[in-house]
Amino acid sequence: MLRVVVVDDSAYVRKAVREILSRSPFLEVVGTARNGVEALVMVEELDPDVVTCDLVMPEMDGVAFVSAQMARRAVPIVVMSVIDGAGAQVLQALEAGAVDFVQKPTRLATERILDVSAELIAKVKAAAGAPRQRLTLRPASMDAAPIAPARARAPRFDVVVIGISTGGPQALRQMIPLLPAGCPVGIAIVLHMPVGYTGLYAEKLDEISAVKVLEVTEGQALEPGVVWIAPAGHHLAFRRDVDGQVRAHLSAEPTDAPHRPSVDVLFRSAAEVFGARSLGVVMTGMGSDGREGSAWIKTKGGTVLTESETTCVVYGMPRSVMEAGLSDSSVPLERMARAIMERL
Repeated sequence: MLRVVVVDDSAYVRKAVREILSRSPFLEVVGTARNGVEALVMVEELDPDVVTCDLVMPEMDGVAFVSAQMARRAVPIVVMSVIDGAGAQVLQALEAGAVDFVQKPTRLATERILDVSAELIAKVKAAAGAPRQRLTLRPASMDAAPIAPARARAPRFDVVVIGISTGGPQALRQMIPLLPAGCPVGIAIVLHMPVGYTGLYAEKLDEISAVKVLEVTEGQALEPGVVWIAPAGHHLAFRRDVDGQVRAHLSAEPTDAPHRPSVDVLFRSAAEVFGARSLGVVMTGMGSDGREGSAWIKTKGGTVLTESETTCVVYGMPRSVMEAGLSDSSVPLERMARAIMERL
């Protein structure tokens, strides 16, 4: 039985979250707190496996709580928030060590909190398995310089496609700043995030990176040294113009994909457009998004790297690729940027 502490200043939300989590036979809410001050005391006393935490609270808000708790002792924390003005706080909480987040339907309709039941249960269970030593990583840009680009030569690949989910914002903040400005190909990333966060996240990542990072738009040309973040709510694929230029194509299709954007959609498109010159990278995240897409890349003669279990916050997506026999190499997070550049 996994023990959970729920932190929210709304009595209704605390009750609703307790009810939601109690539906799972694997979860038990052992305590509730109204703000970060109470939560720090409760976590110390109860030693829960997971904490769910609101962001906007009196006395000590969610970002301050996550920072303070991680400084004391790392505990998996799932942030719950609404997009209304809290985007920057969500990213700050993730940077401070929160494992994942669940978007509340709206600040004005908290009764709809029950709409996110399945997502909340899944993310709390996944967070419980996060190795605590992986929760306090700091961005590589704080203590390491970007990898020096190799001598000029034609790269072995024409594109790098990356799929990542739970633990992704932290992992990318450690990896992307290590890529050199002279990266010889374009990079496209699918990161599972709710609508409204990917643009801000791309801006923050760009500030600490040598490569250019942006939320990609329809028709944008693929360029060396530029990292695309797929916008939440849209699948990202490639299309080649008659003149050979490859551009981004954003679409709601397929509508039946478990995630939008989907790693599988991106990887399949890379395989179809670039063939054997596709390098796929599947990193931390729950579920199996990326397994089917990796199969497409391998079928076309491309290469697939997976993040090793030792550094994943959640070893779900990489495991699914490994167990399907589709991974060419398992690479720890701190070596992933170098592994990509070596293969390029």
